[in-house]
Amino acid sequence: MQHDKRDINRLKAGASYFACGGYLHSLDALHRSEIYNRLGFDRLARKNRDIVSFYRQCNENWPQTFYLMLLRTMGGIDNKDAFTELATRVPYAAILREKLSPQNIEAMLIGTSGLLDLYPHDEYILNLKRDFEYLANKYSIKAMESSDWKLKRIYPNNHPVLRLSQITTFLTHTQNVMDRMLECQTSDDVQRLFGCEARPYWLNHYTPGSDIQKSVSKRIGRTKSDLLAINLVVQMQFAYSEYTGNERLRSRALSLLEKLPAEKNSIISQWNSYGLLARSAFDSQALLQLSFEYCRDRRCEECPVGMRILAKSAAIEAHAE
Repeated sequence: MQHDKRDINRLKAGASYFACGGYLHSLDALHRSEIYNRLGFDRLARKNRDIVSFYRQCNENWPQTFYLMLLRTMGGIDNKDAFTELATRVPYAAILREKLSPQNIEAMLIGTSGLLDLYPHDEYILNLKRDFEYLANKYSIKAMESSDWKLKRIYPNNHPVLRLSQITTFLTHTQNVMDRMLECQTSDDVQRLFGCEARPYWLNHYTPGSDIQKSVSKRIGRTKSDLLAINLVVQMQFAYSEYTGNERLRSRALSLLEKLPAEKNSIISQWNSYGLLARSAFDSQALLQLSFEYCRDRRCEECPVGMRILAKSAAIEAHAE
């Protein structure tokens, strides 16, 4: 018992630094895959519960759910909640009614964000603001506060206003958006679907009023489209397959996750410091599940990695005695 407590305390002491990485790296591919499969499916199940919750909030409307998840995913870590709120204030039904007028959709989305007030002296923005006032009255839309958004340390290419313009292009130029998303099987499929350019004004602007001399493409790049593939396409395919019982769609979601490259962030970099532990997006999703559900809260006794380490330690000590 004393040995057990010592080993558990040792594990917990290093849990926040993902100290089990060395153990994972020491495993053969089969045993590591067993752990990843459990963690990966746990993460898919957790995200599925989130989508089901949003589906219910959307009055069991799948196109509205997809639209909400699209905005939420485009918001990234910093602004996912603000984008989610925006999707509830500008319903997908209003987007469809204005589909033939990209400027109206851009005005609704950026106007509702409340961010127009930050740029009062730009002519393009003033026109959007005038259009928004009309559309807000037409659809009974109430704008958010600009303070709802996190804008500090945001890269220009990830600024919410620019992302909303890219979303505008996607929604106005893509037919049957949810069906197209469900059909995606590769990273290239997702890039072709979401790799849209922002509205023409943004070719010479990153933010309103900040002219740049050279025209620069503001197309959604491969890195962002791969994140959309992992956090939107795969999750929606998996959730919709659970809802419909479509095994082919479920297999498509899993296959896509295995084909996509592993995410690049500080957490995955920490795991990979022990060796190349994340070779695919399925691997990185499994490691994120391990980090957030176990390491962060030091739940080593319940962790699929921690339990194996403790069992191995107990077996070694028993053999030594």
